Amino acid sequence: MPFSIENKLVVAIASSALFDLQESHRIFQAKGAEEYRKYQRDHEDDILQPGVAFHFVRRLLGFNPPEPEKQQVEVILLSRNDSDTGQRVMNSIEKHGLAITRGAFLRGDPPYEYLGAFNVRLFLSGNREDVKEAVDMGHPAGQVVGSAHADDPKDLELRIAFDFDGVLADDEAERVFQAKGLKEFHASEQEKAANPLGAGPLKSFLEEVSRLQQIERERSERDPGYRPRLKTAIVTSRNAPAHKRLITTLRSWGIVVDKTFFLGGMDKNRIIEVFRPHLFFEDQMDYAEPAATRAPSVHVPFGEINRRAAKEE
Repeated sequence: MPFSIENKLVVAIASSALFDLQESHRIFQAKGAEEYRKYQRDHEDDILQPGVAFHFVRRLLGFNPPEPEKQQVEVILLSRNDSDTGQRVMNSIEKHGLAITRGAFLRGDPPYEYLGAFNVRLFLSGNREDVKEAVDMGHPAGQVVGSAHADDPKDLELRIAFDFDGVLADDEAERVFQAKGLKEFHASEQEKAANPLGAGPLKSFLEEVSRLQQIERERSERDPGYRPRLKTAIVTSRNAPAHKRLITTLRSWGIVVDKTFFLGGMDKNRIIEVFRPHLFFEDQMDYAEPAATRAPSVHVPFGEINRRAAKEE
């Protein structure tokens, strides 16, 4: 029977997001493809060190039960390497004990063409252009920012934090703020408080995460000793009265997040340092880069692409 990829939370990840590839990338940039190929073959059995999204992936895969037919999460390697140069990545996956068995090696071709085929709800890469192309084509994608953070093995939770506008919701309200300023933004959001915003690039990912949380809650009801491990948060620059439209939007989607922070222009890093997400998704690089010094962070260039398109019209 064919393996069904439907009804699963599918995350596609590039090797540049999963592992630290700085040295091999330096070889490729300085000496070209053939020297890079030789380097990867010579170091095929050297284990690559964790990258920005490594611990997120490991923890996410930890929600799968042992029975294959009951597994809800699938992580797929989607690489610009060919299978020869990618063998080091596959060896490292095996040696780190990650349950990643499916993948595609595209030999330099853009990965966005295959995201729909794999039913991907999130694509993570360190390649800025690959992420921009994916988002431009309507796929849920983000560029990992900064470097890997140490992981606490005693901490059993998986925490995921999101900005709201331009990440979970579309950037309709953000465009008002950019064009007309804070006063007009608040007036517009108060007027439209009962109107849900449209879907942003990561809405479908949050929906699948929420489905996993429901499974966690059902397990805790059957087993009072079990504590749900998957936690979500929204960290937004909105505050009252603009908070109402965020709540309206989440209600229309049937989603409840664990924590919501309406910061009204406060430094988001004050919250990031306390919540300690294993990934934080932000649509503005000016916020994503500072956040990356506190927690693994991902830039989602949705609003950036829309503003660029508007200028070109």
